[in-house]
Amino acid sequence: MSTAAATLARPGQVLADLLPSSRVRDVALVAGGAVLTGLAAQLAVPVPGSPVPVTGQTFAALLVGTALGAGRGFLSLALYALAGIAGVPWFAEGGSGAAAPSFGYVIGLLLAATAVGALARRGADRSPWRMAGAMLLGEAIIYAVGVPYLALATGMSASAAIAAGLTPFLIGDALKAALAMGVLPTAWKLVNKR
Repeated sequence: MSTAAATLARPGQVLADLLPSSRVRDVALVAGGAVLTGLAAQLAVPVPGSPVPVTGQTFAALLVGTALGAGRGFLSLALYALAGIAGVPWFAEGGSGAAAPSFGYVIGLLLAATAVGALARRGADRSPWRMAGAMLLGEAIIYAVGVPYLALATGMSASAAIAAGLTPFLIGDALKAALAMGVLPTAWKLVNKR
């Protein structure tokens, strides 16, 4: 095993830490994560009866948090949220602003990216089952904020908000978690073979 490969598998690292360290790197990673999340939000499929579409935004935000770690993941999703509030049309379906009923999910994305980033620093991104657990926790955080916000913003009852803002997304979220189970642990294995 080479010295570089031994260094790559250190506890406490996330994938972004493998790049040469600099402020320019960190700024680029934070901005890139925000842009990736904004682009993924445009992959949207409307859900009948729900003001919230299925998007790639959730998966991108959780991957950003996991790959960048808690600090950079938080900053990346904060940049995404603040730019969207300021009018950049990169929330789901080209939306922007904090008035949308789905804005609670954006707040949840910020918290979830931070949480999964912290778990990645503890090695959650290195094994499929731990990665699945991290993704499911991230999804739970997003819904814990997004669904009540949806209810408040639309005047829906709690059961109606769950039916419109949670239930239709569970199968897709399970598929996203399964994909993450393979992607990040595989990335670590490839890196460590160098």
